Amino acid sequence: MTDRITCVFELEIIEGKLEGFKEIIRGAVEATSTELTTLLYEYSISDDGKSAHIIERYLASGVVSHVDQTFAPFAQPFIDHVRFAKLTVYGEPDAEIRKRLDPFGAIYMKPFKGFDRFQA
Repeated sequence: MTDRITCVFELEIIEGKLEGFKEIIRGAVEATSTELTTLLYEYSISDDGKSAHIIERYLASGVVSHVDQTFAPFAQPFIDHVRFAKLTVYGEPDAEIRKRLDPFGAIYMKPFKGFDRFQA
């Protein structure tokens, strides 16, 4: 297993829920900013406010604690505001990480060739 896991979520924002979604995200980003194993945690919203992408990059050791502890208080409100369109996972997650990501219909992509200038 590599020591980095990158997740790219594609979301559809439920009509009329954009402002509530933004409030939830403010709290989630603030909470996540304290995690030393979270290397990148970025939300982007389309110009029309109908879709969002999340790019998350973790040291593999931090994925489970992020899902189970840090993000847990935001999970239900988050789900009430979006529909999951797609999740692509880059890296080599172990069985415990896959257990957390499989419910989102994760597509797993193994590293083939390349480099990362942002090694921690």
